[in-house]
Amino acid sequence: MLINQTVDKPHSLRLGGMAHALADQLEHPDRYGELEFTARLGLLVDRESAERDNRRLTRHLKTARLRAPACVEDIDFHRPRGLDRTQILTLAQAGWVTEHRDLLISGATGSGKTFLACALAQAAIGRGRKALYWRLPRLLDEPRLAHADGRAGTPLASWARIDVLVLDDLGLRPLTTAQAADLLEVIEDRHQRRSTIPTSQLPINTWHDNLGEPTLADAVCDRIIHTGIRIELRGESMRKPAPPTPRPALSRPDDPRRISLHARPGARALPAAPTGPNHPPRPVAVPAHLPLTLRQPGQPRRFCSPRCRTAKHRRVRS
Repeated sequence: MLINQTVDKPHSLRLGGMAHALADQLEHPDRYGELEFTARLGLLVDRESAERDNRRLTRHLKTARLRAPACVEDIDFHRPRGLDRTQILTLAQAGWVTEHRDLLISGATGSGKTFLACALAQAAIGRGRKALYWRLPRLLDEPRLAHADGRAGTPLASWARIDVLVLDDLGLRPLTTAQAADLLEVIEDRHQRRSTIPTSQLPINTWHDNLGEPTLADAVCDRIIHTGIRIELRGESMRKPAPPTPRPALSRPDDPRRISLHARPGARALPAAPTGPNHPPRPVAVPAHLPLTLRQPGQPRRFCSPRCRTAKHRRVRS
């Protein structure tokens, strides 16, 4: 009875991992019986900590609403896109999030901007950070709807608390003055406090011309371009199927790999068999225990077995 109460109490204290570990120790006394009290208590604490970390990671991934289930391990470094493996692996450590720096990703359509941004955001989530994905055209509609509902500052306040904010498709369409002002509020709330990942099809040097009113564009670009880490992708679209791998071409007759050992330079050549009317072909000696006969001249060619299709096998079964 006391054991049952001890097992049930961790559940009431929201210590599910510790309760599961305790039940496991009670079910397998031969496995844990020789351990000391401190060692068994350490196993309970480790189990509870691991399950809490897993739940936190699952919750953060769900609330991040990343566009693609990407991770750094799935990034393709083989295609020539201008990606630096060392730089990406360093960014995966999320040190730039701790320093409150921004990542500026640009590239043509299909170059992998969204996938790369989501992969780095997921790496930051794995380090205990919070992330959120938004397409910029839809994000800029939220403040307008919030003004109509009377909750103007609610979306901006919630976005300001996110450690990594992914703004996809920056400059996809021209911004109005009101949208540029809302974008400036988002960037200003996060400048040197949080990290932002804007992605765009436009080159980074041309962002200023596509952010609406010049004064607001100056303010936005001044806060993200000068201190941001640039990643400029190039190359063909990743959505385009990769060309099939070509099969190795057959070697030519004069290929050294097809020349026999005796025909190679430096090898001792075998004497050629004499030919002519004065040198008839030598008879083939067939052991007596093999029921094989030679093919007579004019007789149709047959083979020793259905699978044997080699022309040099001139012996057939009797």
